[in-house]
Amino acid sequence: MDERVREHAEVLVDWSARVDAGDDVVVSVGPDAHELAVAVAEALGERGANLLATYSSGEITRAYLRAHDGDFDETPAHERALLENADVYLSLGGGRNTSATADVPGERRRAYNNARSELRELRLDTRWVSTVHPTRSLAQQANMAYEEYRDFAYDAILRDWESLAEEMAQLQDRLNDGNEVRLVSAGTDLTMQIGGRTAVNSAASVAYDSHNLPSGEVFTAPDATEGEVTFDVPMTIRGESVRNVRLAFEGGEVVDFDAEQGADVIEDVLETDDGARRLGELGIGMNRGIDRYTDNILFDEKMGETVHLALGRAYDACLPDGETGTESAVHVDLITDVSEDSLLEIDGEVVQRNGNFRFGDGEG
Repeated sequence: MDERVREHAEVLVDWSARVDAGDDVVVSVGPDAHELAVAVAEALGERGANLLATYSSGEITRAYLRAHDGDFDETPAHERALLENADVYLSLGGGRNTSATADVPGERRRAYNNARSELRELRLDTRWVSTVHPTRSLAQQANMAYEEYRDFAYDAILRDWESLAEEMAQLQDRLNDGNEVRLVSAGTDLTMQIGGRTAVNSAASVAYDSHNLPSGEVFTAPDATEGEVTFDVPMTIRGESVRNVRLAFEGGEVVDFDAEQGADVIEDVLETDDGARRLGELGIGMNRGIDRYTDNILFDEKMGETVHLALGRAYDACLPDGETGTESAVHVDLITDVSEDSLLEIDGEVVQRNGNFRFGDGEG
């Protein structure tokens, strides 16, 4: 086993999920994440945690959804019981086909997602963390040799997370003190209100309200969005390629959209529910260990010199107690490159221009 697999597992268990002796841990394992699952199981055993491993496959999900009549039971009791009793939920991605569910009808997918809303909330109440094991399918999607992709993935995952957290805290403070964010770049002039919201320093640990490994972003929950934005970073959503998406907002909602490719996918997302037409997240990438796009949202949205916005659900960590942000059965991220001809303002003050921050050295 590559020693970096064990390092990945230890970062996941110790830094990210903060697993303690006696914790009940559910580990969802992708088909090609076997090596990482073995290393995680070993780490959990050494720490005296209780392990339950489950199998997660795009092909299995496809078979189930295509065969089902679409009338899904809401919150099945057996899965509710599992999540209600879990302290930690670890998702180890690593499938064999990144487009396995591409031919699932949109209506069937929406019905399934809506029926599972309560289960998602229960999972989010655990110390959950999502990560991926570098696989050949992910390397192929990134147009990289497998060995090259593996090096890339570990450069992003095995970071000095404490140092990066200190750097990102500068942007977190600016957002927490601000009321309005303006993003300007090619095809984009967008304003968002952030007053009273909490920015999260997403340093790959539940201790920071951060649930991805790798991470390396600062995010908050915007409101009252106005203007237009173009997302020029290609990506795969629901197994289909999406390119150059444009969204127009009025009164906080999407009122118009188009895309060079994948417009039907965006339409399907927007039709999920009322919240899917509103933003649930503004995220600013700061992980400079990620130096290229890979068509994998877990990596691409954290890349330095990018900004991403998510349609749908807002995270509770960004909201004051008792306040409800965007509610939706989906949370779909879209990314824009801000490395050239762009600026990010908070209350009229430029904090990032052409990908460079106006505090510190901007090197994550």
